[in-house]
Amino acid sequence: MTVTALSATLVALGGGGAHASSQLSQHPARPMPAHVAAPYFEAWTGESPAALAAQSGNKYLTMAFLQTPAAGSCATYWNGDTTQPISPSVFGGDIATIQARGGNVIPSFGGYGADTTGTELADSCTSVDAIAAVYENLVTTYGIIRIDLDVEADSITNAAGVDRRNKAVAKAERWAERTGHSLQFSYTLPTTTTGLAPSGVALLQNAVDNRARVDVVNIMTFDYYDGAAHDMAADTKSAAAGLYGQLAALHPKKSPAKLWGTIGVTEMPGIDDYGPGETFTTQNAATVEKWAEAKGIDTLSFWALQRDNGGCVGTGGANSCSGIAQDTWQFSHVFEPFARGHHAHTPTDG
Repeated sequence: MTVTALSATLVALGGGGAHASSQLSQHPARPMPAHVAAPYFEAWTGESPAALAAQSGNKYLTMAFLQTPAAGSCATYWNGDTTQPISPSVFGGDIATIQARGGNVIPSFGGYGADTTGTELADSCTSVDAIAAVYENLVTTYGIIRIDLDVEADSITNAAGVDRRNKAVAKAERWAERTGHSLQFSYTLPTTTTGLAPSGVALLQNAVDNRARVDVVNIMTFDYYDGAAHDMAADTKSAAAGLYGQLAALHPKKSPAKLWGTIGVTEMPGIDDYGPGETFTTQNAATVEKWAEAKGIDTLSFWALQRDNGGCVGTGGANSCSGIAQDTWQFSHVFEPFARGHHAHTPTDG
């Protein structure tokens, strides 16, 4: 994700969330819906994901981010903060609460900050076994069933990291099969208005070569930085259509419905980092939601839940507000119908 906190903003999340004891009571993992709305939650702010999920009406959240504290390390922490390990005592109570309400969280690795500092796990750690073990530990610690890998900037062209990551994904998937766990992986990747850049296609081809199943390819339909005029809803549709063609070439045996069902879209509500020329409006959101339902894509997301308010009209790329006039949680409510009344999604090869 192109908007992340710098390392200076990494703080201990002391009083913000519902913390659990080391003996966390896990709720049985429900299958992921075939169509899920899961906005990103900025995990460094000290806020409670369970509380904000309830306030906004979201059953699912994508939790950003997990990374290593320094390049070369295999140790993994929330936001690279060594006081925030993968542990029931860190976000465990919040995650259990969200699960008890019938939802779940999707832990996300990487993001722009990690991807430009060598602290994305597969860039930092040279052991495929150790990377896979971190993925597996997330499943057993929190009872989650999907892991997101946000790969952009330097990470998407780091061939060694790409290959290690996909080998670790395949290894974790085989572990899940052996142990009876449900585990999906999504890749969150930058896009042009006509589909993935060659680096993104190469990453997915490497996944195919490594027999790593990618359940969702989630494109970030913002921050194009091309100086063009943008209808952000139309650009979402054209970017996804381009991705559909690229996925069809990678997976020629998949049906159109399965190919569309592999696609995710992440928007940035309001004014993105580029500026007012790339503004995703509430009207754009309604258009995208209807399109997403019609196409049957897997995931609708946005960066980030804490931005879903109109508290800073005219400001672009803020972490805590959209920069446009809107009601609080308006984007969450517009995307809410997407997740209603659909059947569960089970990982399948092919």
